Amino acid sequence: MLLALALTWKTVWPYAAGVVLATLLGGVGWWLLRAHRSAVSGDRAWQAAEERKAREVAMSDVDAMTWQRFERYVAQLCRRDGCTQVVVSGKTGDLGADVIGLMPDGRRLVIQCKHYAPHRTVGSGEMQKFLGTARAEHGADIAVYVATCNFTAAAEKLAVKHEIFAMHRDLLGAWVRGSTLESLLPLNGTGGGPPRGRRPAR
Repeated sequence: MLLALALTWKTVWPYAAGVVLATLLGGVGWWLLRAHRSAVSGDRAWQAAEERKAREVAMSDVDAMTWQRFERYVAQLCRRDGCTQVVVSGKTGDLGADVIGLMPDGRRLVIQCKHYAPHRTVGSGEMQKFLGTARAEHGADIAVYVATCNFTAAAEKLAVKHEIFAMHRDLLGAWVRGSTLESLLPLNGTGGGPPRGRRPAR
């Protein structure tokens, strides 16, 4: 038996080595596949958790936030929608860039956040300041002015003219409830509560 094995080993060993090598490669491939699936699953779980946290917040909760917390929450919404490299300035003198990041397609996103009481408005002067810095200072491809209130007609007109997305309270509410930033961009200049100077119908 041993003699027969010794005589045939030279013929058999390449096949045996091939089987062992294939087994090793298969094991490594399986491990890599499992690791990849685990990473993807973890990323999806994180994104799902972000979405759940964002949707759990109502506008009343947004109104109760400090302006610092509001900026962090806006950044959280951006991440929920697939934006990357999202950074919160969190300080004065940021030249209108409270949140900066990249849209899912790579365009540079610059956001000015204004946490005002719902009855207040953002005027054209404030919009002009953001208009002057969003692209010139920060190189924005997408410039968003998000507010917890509405904009004056003059401010909204200025925003639409210069392609600044004026996200007033109504649009912010839709964003909070799960609409993506990308889907809201075409709605610039629409909504914003009842017409100025008129009371809503009861």
